[in-house]
Amino acid sequence: MINRDFIKFLCVGVLNTMVGLSITFLFLNWMGCNYWTSTFIGNSIGAVVSYFLNKNFTFRSDVSNRKAMWKFASVILLCYLVSYAFSYILFKFIVGELIYNDGILTNLTALVGAGIYTLLNYFAQKYFVFKK
Repeated sequence: MINRDFIKFLCVGVLNTMVGLSITFLFLNWMGCNYWTSTFIGNSIGAVVSYFLNKNFTFRSDVSNRKAMWKFASVILLCYLVSYAFSYILFKFIVGELIYNDGILTNLTALVGAGIYTLLNYFAQKYFVFKK
């Protein structure tokens, strides 16, 4: 059964994902930035939203900001690198053979990376950053 924390995390995740992906797609499609720059900026901004909402709403953690922030930043960076690198490799070398439009391919890669990132991030935050 899905627990209450996970439901809250998903709600917060929807909000910070909308913020992060909006920024990512803004930089990717309108600002002309590359995949890595766009996803990094979008995820960084989404991470700020995520930290405060998850600390105070999802996990109701009393861990000090000083202690939690370095863990949170480490988790965010690790989840970012793993999820977006995996998505990039998957789409570049496997799906890329089926989709010939670079714009569509890059946007799908960012979207799948965001999904993987969300799952990894939940478990890392729950059991490492905001552990009760």
